[in-house]
Amino acid sequence: MSAELTRARTQLSNVRTYLKQDKIQMAAQALHDGLIAFLKHPLMKAEKQEFVRLLEDSTMYLSAAPKLKEIFPIALTYKEGEERQLLETVKGLLAELQKNVADEAQQMLEALERQKQEELEKGQHLLDSGQNESAVAVFNALLNRFSEDAELKSDIAERYIRAGMFSEAYTRLAEAIELSPENIRYYNSIGMALRKLGKFNVAEKYFAKAVKVAGKDPHLFFNLGRVYVDWEKWDKCAKSALMALKLDPDFKEAEKMLAFAKKRLA
Repeated sequence: MSAELTRARTQLSNVRTYLKQDKIQMAAQALHDGLIAFLKHPLMKAEKQEFVRLLEDSTMYLSAAPKLKEIFPIALTYKEGEERQLLETVKGLLAELQKNVADEAQQMLEALERQKQEELEKGQHLLDSGQNESAVAVFNALLNRFSEDAELKSDIAERYIRAGMFSEAYTRLAEAIELSPENIRYYNSIGMALRKLGKFNVAEKYFAKAVKVAGKDPHLFFNLGRVYVDWEKWDKCAKSALMALKLDPDFKEAEKMLAFAKKRLA
């Protein structure tokens, strides 16, 4: 007996076990593969009889699965000689099971997103009422569940910035940048938080990283210029404003920044 037939026989023998474990898709795939192997390979009389019995049992077990009736309305029946008809039905069943898995996954994602938004609103309400420590606890619990979600970290950081919690914002934005270093918006936000904290040299380093990623963003250089304004580095401020204007000659705020820096230099 070929390796494919041996594998198919083993899979068919496991159909009942798969169903007991609520693995309907694996059971259906085993029946599908068993039918393919049966149709492809010539069998000795005893081997054929064994396969027919396995196909009969597998079809019976699968058709009796309670959950299957909810998903697939077409009855599964098998008689020797009707392998191709059953195969077409099983192909339809597998397609429906795959669709059902995709639907369940989408529903799960939507449920998680709803939970995420509910917790964000809860934390925001606490921030709005001045209960900052409680808000941080809510946000931290949320981030523990979604630790690889850079956009969530950025969202929470922006809420911290609006609440004047710049140290907390910096921490979350640094984590977001670690996860998604190509997102320029994170650099602009972390630059703002660091500027408010007076950590100008650290802000400068983050903007230097951002320039390597997207050096053609005029707002990047403008926001770096704002760091230099607070730092009173007027020569560097002028250079940043000039770079912003080079990239966007109509950038009025950059024009004002350049004029202000030149005035202070004079």
